[in-house]
Amino acid sequence: MPDAAHQIAQLIRGVDRIVPEAEFRQKLERSLKTGRPLRVKYGIDPTGIDVHLGHTVPLRKLRQFQELGHTAVVIIGNYTALVGDPSGRDETRSRLTAPQVEANARDYLKQVGRIIDLDHAEVHHNGDWFSRFTFLQVLELMRGMTLGQISAREDFAKRIAAEKPVFLHECLYPLMQGWDSVEIKADVELGGTEQLFSLLVARDLQQAKGQEPQVAMTMPILVGTDGTRRMGKSLGNYIGVAEPAEAMFGKVMSIPDEPMRAYFTLLTELPLSDVDHLLADGTNPRDAKEALGKAIVAQYHGADAADQAAAEFRRRASGADPDVIPDVTLDPAQLDANGGIPAFVLVKELGLEVSTSSARRLIAQGGVTIGPDREIVTDPRTIIVVTDGLVVRAGKRKIARARLGG
Repeated sequence: MPDAAHQIAQLIRGVDRIVPEAEFRQKLERSLKTGRPLRVKYGIDPTGIDVHLGHTVPLRKLRQFQELGHTAVVIIGNYTALVGDPSGRDETRSRLTAPQVEANARDYLKQVGRIIDLDHAEVHHNGDWFSRFTFLQVLELMRGMTLGQISAREDFAKRIAAEKPVFLHECLYPLMQGWDSVEIKADVELGGTEQLFSLLVARDLQQAKGQEPQVAMTMPILVGTDGTRRMGKSLGNYIGVAEPAEAMFGKVMSIPDEPMRAYFTLLTELPLSDVDHLLADGTNPRDAKEALGKAIVAQYHGADAADQAAAEFRRRASGADPDVIPDVTLDPAQLDANGGIPAFVLVKELGLEVSTSSARRLIAQGGVTIGPDREIVTDPRTIIVVTDGLVVRAGKRKIARARLGG
């Protein structure tokens, strides 16, 4: 195991705060002396089915701890998800049902396994202990926090000032997250900057149970592909770790220039000196973005797939169609007597848009071209005569070839 100074030099990359920092150094030094790895916790609530690059920021830090010889402890928050993390929220989260959470959780671990080594990690569901809690135990847990502490939270304070409701069940969330640390005896917990309050609650609960308190390590919130708001599926600005290589690369290439340094720092292992060179004044931002896209795609699909995705993106950017175009079979019964179909229906039936309304909008914006001459269609009601093999393009990255069924 590398010495403490070497470990700290690796682990502080992309970290916002370590609280308390002196305790973290002491824990590392004691770990080296005793040969006992640190127990490093990260909890993730299965509130959706997609793990995106925003989730990977602390997960990548967890993998770094693993590679340095420490123990990764993943908490699947199937019970905290029923409450909903209020951190950084300006309103109460929508309620999920237990079946929804369980369905989401099944696919989460497979995606998390793309980042950390699950074969050498501990995985726990916090429902394993919370499902056994009696009401008296819940009351005892609530003794770990005062109303003053809760109302002083920045997110709750803003909601109270704006006369937005803060429900009592939300006040349980930081206590539940903190109790997870008691259950697994965490030495370090990873989380986003907005979770510092909950990470520090665990210290009080651990001390009350005679445990040495954990150290909180927080990381910045990754902005999404829009460059402004935090990455999230509900905002439509996310890059999923399970997305195909070409889709992932294309989304990276779509981000604004401003967040590129944060993406390099938080999502890649490229030396920061190389990042400085890529982002220096006078360099082409497109070259830096391509290097970023290849570095990210290679982690989830391999270097060859990253190179192919970059080549495919360049080909499409030059106006050429991809070598492989997906075929979609159309039912001839959908066509009129002359073999025609409204443009917006065609785009929807080829799977290029999820609804006829979104197809109408894209066509009206000039985002759809037809055939080898790339004829631009701007009226959604235009009747398109479909011949077998007709190529239809939607936006910059979607394309399909119409096949007429028998």
